[in-house]
Amino acid sequence: MQILHHGAVNGVTGSCHELVINSINSVLIDCGLFQGEDAKDDLSIEFDIAHISALIVTHCHIDHVGRIPYLLAAGFKGPIYTTPASASLLPLVIEDALKVGVTRDIKIINACLSLLNKQIVAVNFNTWFTLPCAKQQIAKARFQRAGHILGSAYVEIDVGINTKNNKSHRVVFSGDLGAPYTPLLPAPKPPYKADTLVIESTYGNKNHQGRKERTQKLKSVIERAVADNGVVLVPAFSIGRTQELLYELEQLIHQSAKGSPWRSIHVILDSPMAANFTEQYSKFKHLWDAEAKRKVAKGRHPLDFENLTTVDTHSEHIAIINYLASRQTPAIILAASGMCSGGRIVNYLERFLPDKSTDVLFVGYQGRGTLGRDIQKYGLRNGYVFINDTRITINAQVHTISGYSAHADQNGLVKFVTGMRKKPSHIKIVHGDEDAKRALASKYKEVLGEGAKIEIGKG
Repeated sequence: MQILHHGAVNGVTGSCHELVINSINSVLIDCGLFQGEDAKDDLSIEFDIAHISALIVTHCHIDHVGRIPYLLAAGFKGPIYTTPASASLLPLVIEDALKVGVTRDIKIINACLSLLNKQIVAVNFNTWFTLPCAKQQIAKARFQRAGHILGSAYVEIDVGINTKNNKSHRVVFSGDLGAPYTPLLPAPKPPYKADTLVIESTYGNKNHQGRKERTQKLKSVIERAVADNGVVLVPAFSIGRTQELLYELEQLIHQSAKGSPWRSIHVILDSPMAANFTEQYSKFKHLWDAEAKRKVAKGRHPLDFENLTTVDTHSEHIAIINYLASRQTPAIILAASGMCSGGRIVNYLERFLPDKSTDVLFVGYQGRGTLGRDIQKYGLRNGYVFINDTRITINAQVHTISGYSAHADQNGLVKFVTGMRKKPSHIKIVHGDEDAKRALASKYKEVLGEGAKIEIGKG
């Protein structure tokens, strides 16, 4: 048995890991797109897929699934295992990725989606399924809730050493683990055991703000914007972050006093994809946590409330920008992409970054080389960025609230390991910047001692 890393080892994007079961069988865990500084011009699959019998998808963020069309184009015909919610989301994500980054040719898109839908196999959480293997090898896997986004999972894989005594080696791939105390989805629970653990480290060197603290900061930023009739721009990933923010905003509006500016503030969701995913979140209410279910039972609509306007077409998008620019009307804008590397948020930033009444609120990780990272860096000293080859001065207030991250922080990543009854003897750390990976490795060495091999993954 061997684990090879084809992505998300020198940064946080392009997640793709290969579990080599034997000389003729491998399984891929995720097949994601490289973004920011990691981005590649040539997205074709550069590794040998002849022995890859299956793909396991942990969740539907683009940095975990964005290269699946290229995997299919390379000739991969095996099953694509994922959870039912992810199976519902995956075609939507892939269709959008193809339209934005590859082609608008509907025939090519439909051909790719047809292949994809034929190969998807939906498997419920906590249900063992047998992986396709030859050479008298046994391998089975199951999904467990990761709490990151709708349908997200970590995966446990038991690889049989031999069939006579049924000995097996359990490998756990974390995918992306969710942060505790976030709305909508329950926090991940550690597995009973792992022999080898491959774990993300996005926030391996940081701890998030608590839920009360982050909600208070969100409230204060928005109230400042209301006071001077400015707009709050929130770059948000279409899946996960957007829905959590809608949930929190509905709560702030609901608990505000009658006659409060909160009762009339515009919340604008300017992303057709995010709107589609929000519908999927509503469809899978049975996966929500207890708090969210209680609100629904009381007749509340946390993802579809009165103040919320959804923008669909491009012409509506341009009309909203012009309206806000001319009327000086306070509004909260949620738009993709989360790292400002494309999407409708870029048009808002180009227009409103120079305005002192604007607030830009980052609620998730900004990858190296992305526009979001540059705004975070230079916005604190009233610097500038280039958008569409135009120099844009940053007069807006720039804020970051780490507590809204959909990723577990250092404490969460450590608890995922210490919460196992049988601790891993081997940990491979991936999906993080170098300082994050090193900090997490140091923590694991501290809590596990010399008995475990702690390794930073290499491509």
